[in-house]
Amino acid sequence: MTTLRTGPEAVYDVLGIGFGPSNLALSIAIEEHNNTSADVITAGFLERQPQFGWHKGMLLDDATMQVSFPKDLVTMRNPASDFSFLCYLRERGRLVDFLNQKTLFPLRAEFHDYFEWAAARMRHLVEYSAEVLQVEPVRAEGGEIRWFDVTSRDPDNPDRTVVRRARNISVAVGLEPHLPPGTVLSERVCHTSELIPRVAEMAGAPVRRALVLGAGQSAAEAVDYLHRVFADAEVCAVFAKYGYTPADDTPFANRIFDPEAVDVYYTSPPEVKQSLLEYHRSTNYSVVDSELIQSLYATMYREQVHGRRRLRMLNVSRIRDVREHDGRLAVTVEYLPTGEHEVLDADLLVHATGYRPQDIGTLLGETTKLCLRDDEDAIRVGRDHRVQVAPQVTAGIYLQGGTEHSHGLTSTLLSTTAIRSGEIRDSLLAQRSLTAN
Repeated sequence: MTTLRTGPEAVYDVLGIGFGPSNLALSIAIEEHNNTSADVITAGFLERQPQFGWHKGMLLDDATMQVSFPKDLVTMRNPASDFSFLCYLRERGRLVDFLNQKTLFPLRAEFHDYFEWAAARMRHLVEYSAEVLQVEPVRAEGGEIRWFDVTSRDPDNPDRTVVRRARNISVAVGLEPHLPPGTVLSERVCHTSELIPRVAEMAGAPVRRALVLGAGQSAAEAVDYLHRVFADAEVCAVFAKYGYTPADDTPFANRIFDPEAVDVYYTSPPEVKQSLLEYHRSTNYSVVDSELIQSLYATMYREQVHGRRRLRMLNVSRIRDVREHDGRLAVTVEYLPTGEHEVLDADLLVHATGYRPQDIGTLLGETTKLCLRDDEDAIRVGRDHRVQVAPQVTAGIYLQGGTEHSHGLTSTLLSTTAIRSGEIRDSLLAQRSLTAN
C-alpha cells in the first residue's frame, strides 16, 4: 500500500533511499525534532524489501552483538529518547531480566527485534516494496539544480512507478555480499547472508561435508553453526591464515569507534587516514571473538580425544576450483606452503567472504556526475555526510555508508549511527537556513 505523499505539490525535505538501521535512526531523529519544533522537516523513506530486515540470514539463535547496547539507534545522540534499547526491553517486559545477565551485548536476534520494534513505530514515514529505480536532478529557472525526482516501484503494482520530489536524499542502501571472482551461486553454494534459509532448505537431506571459506567472525560463526546443525557431517574451515585472529576489543582500541575519532580521522591527511585503517583493522576486519576461537579449538580437541574428527581447519589454504555434478560439489583446496591439491566432495560451500559498499553510481545514474571526487576518484563528502557537489547544485545528497575513505571505520558500523543521524538532521536544518537567506 502506498503510504507516502505523491504529486508535484508534495516536495520532501528529505527522501531516504533504503530503510535499514541508518535511515531508521535518521527517521527517529527527524521525528523527535518535529515533535518539539515548529521548524518541521518533511521526510519519507523508500525500502525495496517487503518489511524491515537486517542481516536476517545470519540471525543465529545464540549469536550476540559485537557492539554494546547503548550504541543503539538513539542513546548516543539522545539518552532520554523512548526509542532506546532499554525502553524496548521495558515494553517487552525483559528489562530486569536483561540487566541480571550483567552483559552489554544482547543477542543479535534480540537486537533485530528491537530494530523491528522501532521501525514499526516509524511505519508512517516508510514505504516498503518500493525499490528505487532512478534519481534525476531537477533544474529550476537559471539552471540551478534544486531538487531530485526519485522514481520507485509502486508497491500496489510493481509494473508501475511512482515519482517523488525531494530537496535532499539520504542514501543508505547498505552493503552487498562480496564473493571471490568467478563464484557461481547455486543450491549448494551460498554466501553467509543466506546461511539460515539455505540450511533450512537442506533440512532432512543427508549432509556429509560442508565447507566454509573465510577467517572472520561470520566465517567462525558459520563453522560453529553448521557443526551443530549437521551433527553427522564433517565441517571444514578454509582460510589463508595460519589460525583465526582474535578481535581487538580492548578499551583503548575501541576508541577508534568514538564519535570524536571521526573528527580526528576526517581532518587527517591521506597518509594518516591510511595508517589508522591499517593499525585498527584488527578491531573489525577478518577477526573473531576470542571466546568463539576458544570454543572451536576445544571442540576440535575434544573430537581428537574421542577419535571422531568432524571439525577440520584447512589453514594456509585456498579454494582453487569448484565443480558441481549430480547435486554434489567437488571442491579443490590448495595447501599454499607446498602447492598440494586436495579434492573434497561436499554438500555445501559457504562463502564467508564479507561485504562491500554498493556502488551508488548504479543507483544515482546521471546524478553521480554532479558529485565531486578526490585524487583517488572517491566521492568527496563533507563532515556532515553531505556529498560535495558542483556549484549549480543546491539539492543535497547525504551518504550513510560507503564513506570509510572520509569518515573512518565507523562508516558501515552501528557505533556512531545515532550520532550520525543527528548530524544529518542538523545539516538539513542548517542548509535550509542558508537557502532561506
